[in-house]
Amino acid sequence: MADDPFDQGERAAQQNIPAEANPYHDGSEEYALWAAGHERVATAMQARESEGT
Repeated sequence: MADDPFDQGERAAQQNIPAEANPYHDGSEEYALWAAGHERVATAMQARESEGT
């Protein structure tokens, strides 16, 4: 089974792939899920960086 777009977005953020690289059509449910996954991880990564951990 194909990966969930949310999971794909999380992995992309972990690999430092920018949010603009979202492979789905803007406005689609998959686009929104990918973006949400990416944002969740990217936000956590930025918080860790600002804390110095």
